[in-house]
Amino acid sequence: MTQHPQDAASLHARHQAVLPSWLSLYYERPLELTHGEGRHVWDAEGNRYLDFFGGILTTMTAHALPEVTKAVSEQAGRIIHTSTLYLSRPMVDLAERIVALSGIPDARVFFTTSGTEANDAALLLATTHRRSNQVLAMRNSYHGRSFSTVGITGNQSWSPTSLSPLQTLYVHGGVRTRGPYAELGDRDYIAACVADLEDMLQQTAGGVAALIAEPVQGVGGFTMPPDGLYAAFREVLARHGILWISDEVQTGWGRTGDHFWGWQAHADNGPPDLLTFAKGIGNGMAIGGVVARAEVMNSLTANSISTFGGSPVTMAAGLANLNYLLEHDLQGNARRVGGLLIERLRAVTAGLGLVREVRGRGLMIGVELVRPGTDERAPEAASLVLEAARERGLLIGKGGQGGASLRIAPPMTLTIAEAEEGAELLADALQAAQGVLAPS
Repeated sequence: MTQHPQDAASLHARHQAVLPSWLSLYYERPLELTHGEGRHVWDAEGNRYLDFFGGILTTMTAHALPEVTKAVSEQAGRIIHTSTLYLSRPMVDLAERIVALSGIPDARVFFTTSGTEANDAALLLATTHRRSNQVLAMRNSYHGRSFSTVGITGNQSWSPTSLSPLQTLYVHGGVRTRGPYAELGDRDYIAACVADLEDMLQQTAGGVAALIAEPVQGVGGFTMPPDGLYAAFREVLARHGILWISDEVQTGWGRTGDHFWGWQAHADNGPPDLLTFAKGIGNGMAIGGVVARAEVMNSLTANSISTFGGSPVTMAAGLANLNYLLEHDLQGNARRVGGLLIERLRAVTAGLGLVREVRGRGLMIGVELVRPGTDERAPEAASLVLEAARERGLLIGKGGQGGASLRIAPPMTLTIAEAEEGAELLADALQAAQGVLAPS
């Protein structure tokens, strides 16, 4: 039943009365999404939107995908919960598939309920294995909202405390077109970042446990280094015995189009020691996990369990979703349709002073906004564009330093027609925002 606008206002007031003030909501009039199908969602007022954000890159294949909803329903009809204290066929089935796809030799999988928890587990494994609490992270990075993952997040907007159980050192390289090395060519850029890493390691006391890095920075605004940077880093890390954790929470499962995992763009010297995943694999169900070679995974000496990690229902959903993704070559679709969408966005934003850069790969696209006529980031512009896009029936995200970048990550079944429609809607929203910020 269609609800009236006052119903949404009432729900917002109730939300504010019982939930934290720091629990972010998009839009001046926050949306209540009630149902979805394919690449579209509907709100409580009956409005239909083309979804270009997928619940933060989590609705990976499609809304209400029949194969996933059927798997969830059938498993829920048998048993919903057992915990990791009992053998679980769905958990073993999915773990076997992920081990085979990971590229990590003699791998083991530990399932969690989120990307935050997956990265937290990876940090526990790496610091225990290396007997060190020193961690390297990338500037502008984001790895979660737990106490440990906030402590390795290099994005001020998402790091509410300086307290941390870890000693974190931040490395150059994740933001290609800003910073002290931005004017260098790719080869010299990589060399400068490696030299910075080498110099930093000379300043540390004792052994560093690990480098954790997103191949494409998600919350950071879909920024990325030149291909090969992490392979070059890996050569340095290997000399020091330092582990490499690839945070694939947003880049995994073929979303970048060119590769199944983001680390494969830096694969000259093999896979990472640990790989974390979450979001898209469950198509909305709460699945996360860490993959590591057995030597690292088995380094914990105390007992551990996960009450909800590896739940039979979420594992059934993940397996059905992964099967669909592979059988329908959604990685190839992300490469083809994503490439078209990036080029279309570059074409429709050419000449707009508001747009500094359109970047990304596959169906993971960032649009960085600046104040027209300057190189200053414009977070107010991102907020204006989000509102204008919503008014036109398009949902997108935002992020980046100061929140000045738009984030575009539709479900990976996106069609060419939907990509072209979304590009036109976004172009119209950008023009409207530029008119507000720099009226003629």
